[in-house]
Amino acid sequence: MSTITVKDGTEIFYKDWGNGQPIVFSHGWPLSSDDWDAQMMFFLNHGYRVIAHDRRGHGRSSQISDGHDMDHYADDLAALTAHLNLENAIHVGHSTGGGEVTRYIARHGESRVAKAVLISAVPPLMVKSPTNPGGLPKEVFDDYQVQVATNRAQLYLDVPTGPFYGYNRPGAKVSQGVIQNWWRQGMMGSAKAHYDGIVAFSQTDFTEDLKKITVPTLIMHGDDDQIVPYADSAPLSAKLVKGSILKTYKGFPHGMPTTNADQINADLLEFIKS
Repeated sequence: MSTITVKDGTEIFYKDWGNGQPIVFSHGWPLSSDDWDAQMMFFLNHGYRVIAHDRRGHGRSSQISDGHDMDHYADDLAALTAHLNLENAIHVGHSTGGGEVTRYIARHGESRVAKAVLISAVPPLMVKSPTNPGGLPKEVFDDYQVQVATNRAQLYLDVPTGPFYGYNRPGAKVSQGVIQNWWRQGMMGSAKAHYDGIVAFSQTDFTEDLKKITVPTLIMHGDDDQIVPYADSAPLSAKLVKGSILKTYKGFPHGMPTTNADQINADLLEFIKS
């Protein structure tokens, strides 16, 4: 297995396939680099170098007890890009991974970055607050933490079976393989990392981070996202990232890189080539 050891001793697993301009993928909670299979195969076949890592505590990376916050996530990504000496890289983040990419660019600069893509991403801020009245109540995330701590095996069936892929919508084409693969990825990781990660993705305010992004940025979001509601995420991020492109997908769910891979991949390729 390909791994790097970051400064606090955590081992980060990664995949690095092909040659050409690098595209780096950051996955969502509580998944792994495997969630990018459809994108990595597509872009590999289009002549790109594709890289994805398992976030600390997720997938095949170390199940350490702490460091499950956006600063550590960003620093781990920076360590990987430095280890691989990536230049002119396109960074693509889904959900929590979108927060990771945003914090990485804000914290470590754009010297290695060519473009950024945020897909169904958690910025600017998910939790409801006086300055974010459209956010979700903190109780929603508290309940997720209770379920992770007590019976995450059931939660990790309920989420993909229902809201994540929009399989709870009338007429949805449900894939049992996709549901089971979500469960498999989730259960590979650490309950502690996933428990702490809920706070990281829901309570981190990325407002100032988004303002620091100057590279060309594409923001992609489905208007039927039941995990990261559209109105309080993508349009607000697009206003904060100067010159960004907002692409809204009618009826697409949170997990649209999987359920609608053909459309997402085509639009990603068009943006990368532009």
